[in-house]
Amino acid sequence: MSEAIEKSTMRKVFWRLVPLLFIAELFNYIDRFNLGVAALRMNHDLGFSPAIFGFGASVFFVGYMLTGVPSNLMLHKVGARKWLGSILIVWGLVATFTAFIWNPYSLYSTRFLLGLIEAGFLPGAGLYVTYWFPAGYRARAVAGYCVAGSASAVVGAPLSALIMTVFNGSLGLHSWQWMFILEGIPPVILGIAFLVLLTDRPANAAWLNPEQRHWLQERLTQEQAAQESHGTFRYVDILTDLRVWSLAAMLGCALVGIYGMYVWLPQIINSLGHFSLIEVGMLSAVPSILGVIGTIAASRSSDRTGDRKFHLGGLYLTGGLALGASAFAHNPVIAYLLLCVVGLCINSGFPLYWSLNTTLMTGVAAAGSIAFVNTVAQLGGVVGPWMIGFVKARTDSFAMGLLTMAGFLVLAALIAFTLRVAPSSRSSSAWRRPSATSN
Repeated sequence: MSEAIEKSTMRKVFWRLVPLLFIAELFNYIDRFNLGVAALRMNHDLGFSPAIFGFGASVFFVGYMLTGVPSNLMLHKVGARKWLGSILIVWGLVATFTAFIWNPYSLYSTRFLLGLIEAGFLPGAGLYVTYWFPAGYRARAVAGYCVAGSASAVVGAPLSALIMTVFNGSLGLHSWQWMFILEGIPPVILGIAFLVLLTDRPANAAWLNPEQRHWLQERLTQEQAAQESHGTFRYVDILTDLRVWSLAAMLGCALVGIYGMYVWLPQIINSLGHFSLIEVGMLSAVPSILGVIGTIAASRSSDRTGDRKFHLGGLYLTGGLALGASAFAHNPVIAYLLLCVVGLCINSGFPLYWSLNTTLMTGVAAAGSIAFVNTVAQLGGVVGPWMIGFVKARTDSFAMGLLTMAGFLVLAALIAFTLRVAPSSRSSSAWRRPSATSN
């Protein structure tokens, strides 16, 4: 009977919450990285050099780093329904306004503001799943919406290219302006839907029957008690726990390669053969289609075995080696196939990272630690896109940029392999406050 309640409860929770998070995450990535497709026309129309575009792409992450932690603390305080809904509405408005930039400084300021607003959503979603999904279900739940990162490239690049092709010159606007407008409006509508449909905690879930609510609350309470069996976490633990810094360093290194690929992939592919907009959009989607498949397979394998870090390290190592090899590939077909391998590997790792990140701490300290790790790691987002633009402007080639990104992915793999997951005895006794039940 208990097993039947568990299955029915988790099935209902998954299909009620994860699709909403998936759609929001889809547009989070579309609005974050559609700049790469826009650059195929926008850079010429506004006279942006590779260095200007690279810095404009990177400054997003400067804004992103500033508000992740306070945003998650606000979500913990006021609830996910109000906070995530508000984030969606405001970022949609800012993304739409990007259509009206006119010089480098308007690009920099708009992208900075977009990063400032979007920063709270991804760590907020990571915190939110801890309110609803026991540990054994968490990687699959996170994968259910994180796969939207890969799906955004599958849908986003072709969609952006199609909009730019069909609407070019309509009402006197450039093709890339229409792209920003039509892809910025959906998050506003979705934010309103969040305010209506999202539920903050299991205790408030009228769509679960009393037996299901009781089982879920009891399971989550037991897991939290087990995690806090040696004490409860404090704010200071966020800064003194080596696991937090190691996880942030690992993701930061990986993001150099991941975001560098996301932002520059359309232009890298275009350099292989000078394709049409539609062709670039379709070719850009394939690595992310493979990433969707890899995300589902890796998260299921990780939940089944209980291992996160070796799965993650293996993906980053394979992706880094393939990216490095692509820099030496003189045959465009081989270079593209290697980029597909990179897309498969680096896109598959996000659910595993978030599953690790959400298990470090509990309570309000978890809200801070989840966001803190993600915030520090965004330094990789600052470095990756800017670095490729800087190198491309000076060498007129993507090769050195690809090699540097590959090195960071290999370093991320090494950190993942050596990552300590459980709290140390020192952190249990010295860095954490004894719980009320401890003697």
